[in-house]
Parts: sequence; C-alpha cells; structure tokens
Amino acid sequence: MTEAGRHRRWLFSLGALVACCAFGDVAIAQTNDSGDLSFELVDPNVLRVCADPRNLPFSNEKGEGIENKLAELFADKLKKKLDYVFFPQATGFVRMTLGAHRCDVIMGFPQGDDVVQGTNPYYRTSYALVAKAGSGLEDVDTLEDAKLKGKHVGIVAGTPPATNMAIAGLMSDAKPYPLMIDTRYDNSAQAMIDDLAAGKIDAGVLWGPMAGYYAKKVGSLHVTPLVKETTGPKLVYRIGMGVRPADQNWKRQLNKLIQENQGEINKILLDFGVPLLDENNKPLGAETAKKAP
Repeated sequence: MTEAGRHRRWLFSLGALVACCAFGDVAIAQTNDSGDLSFELVDPNVLRVCADPRNLPFSNEKGEGIENKLAELFADKLKKKLDYVFFPQATGFVRMTLGAHRCDVIMGFPQGDDVVQGTNPYYRTSYALVAKAGSGLEDVDTLEDAKLKGKHVGIVAGTPPATNMAIAGLMSDAKPYPLMIDTRYDNSAQAMIDDLAAGKIDAGVLWGPMAGYYAKKVGSLHVTPLVKETTGPKLVYRIGMGVRPADQNWKRQLNKLIQENQGEINKILLDFGVPLLDENNKPLGAETAKKAP
C-alpha cells in the first residue's frame, strides 16, 4: 500500500480500507484494443459508479456529494444513464464493487495506490489544519509551529498527519478519532468538527476536501492546507479515478473526459470548498480553475 493508503473517503483511507486482494478470484474483464467498451463495462449504455451511500462530502444516496456531481457531469458528456452500486467504504469496498464487476469506476482514488488502475489525476489537495476564526491559530501553516504546543488537536488515527504530529510532539495532548468506521453509523470528521465547535479541541487535522466542506458549512472555521511540513510523510496528494486493471479503453476514455472538462470539474470541487493546489502548492481559485493538477 502506498502513502495513499491512509485515508480517503476518508478518500484516503480507501486504500487502507479495501484490504488486500481487492479483486480476489473475480473474473476480470478481458482487454481489447478496438476501443469497444462492451468487453470492459457492466453495461456500455450506463455509467455505473461504485460509491459509499453515506460519505459526504464525497457521495451519498441522495446524489449530494462531490463525486455524485462529477458522475452527473460525466454521464451527461457520455450521453449515458447514471447508476450507482452503493457499498460502505470499509474493508472489502473495492472487492465487493469494482472487483466484483458490479460497477465500473470509483470517482475518487489517490494516485499511486495500486489497489486499482488509476486515471490521470483531476485535482491536487492536502490535509489541512482547521481552527476557529479568532482562535489565534489561523496563521499556523505547519504542524511544527510552536503555537500548537499544549493544544488539543484532533486527528484521525492512522492517517499520515498523525505521524507528523507525533514528530512535532503533539500527540500527548491530541484527541484521536477512529479511521476504520462504517459510514452508515459513524462520521469521524463530523465528530471532530462538533468537538471543535464545542471547544473540546483547539484545532483539527482533516483531509482537505472534508476540511473545506465543513468550514463552508459551519462558516466560522479557518482552513490552512498543510503544505510546508519538513518531516514525516507527505500530506499533499493527487486524486484521480479508479478502474479495473484490465480496462484500458475505459481508462483512456475517462482521461479524455478529464482533460476536456477540467474547468467544470474544478468548479464543482471549489463549490464544495475543496482547497485545490497547483504544482507549486499554491491555492487554485476560481480565476485559475481551468488549470489541471
């Protein structure tokens, strides 16, 4: 498992959550070089997406998440009906969905994670520090900042920034939240934000899309991407889509759609508060939203 196997959905934990042998003994679609997707897709006339039924801001059964909106965009461009196979993003997610040939794409997957075959990335973001406006922590842009010493900082256990926090000596006062959860019943990000609002913690470290989503929802939170860490694992990642290893034509078609629709993709991401980053770790705003990661 690569660094990506840390979280997502907790996107990033998707890699960790899916466990080994994602495709098990399931028969994988045969490849062909003709461009004929009938060999690769469950139904060539349907965009069939693998998704979590309760995992905002990424997806839910009501179609309210980032990846729901991206799926709608792609279905429209492909002139296909959109359908979902929902399964909690816990152990077995890939094996029971994409690997079982019940659906054809995971709309968000960390680049470099070999559990699936990845498309080209369509955004770049990082873990972020979330603090209340007026807390005095708004200008903290690294976990090594002395202002965090003695502060109660929320962290999802087992995610990459937990290592950075340990190196910075912050874990003795940290409040951990579980990584391995069933999203039908638990939400570590929501619990952390609730604790921050109630003053039970001073700040929290969340995966960027979650940090931005909740900050936009609550309205009084400040989000700082953690792009300046000098020790510990990297906290900046590229996100693409995941398909089966054999589905080469399908991957090429998705790559073409990503390239042709990057502006619309970025707009969706920004509308959800995702802190987008360029290759120099500078924020991408609406004025630069057509840039690819």
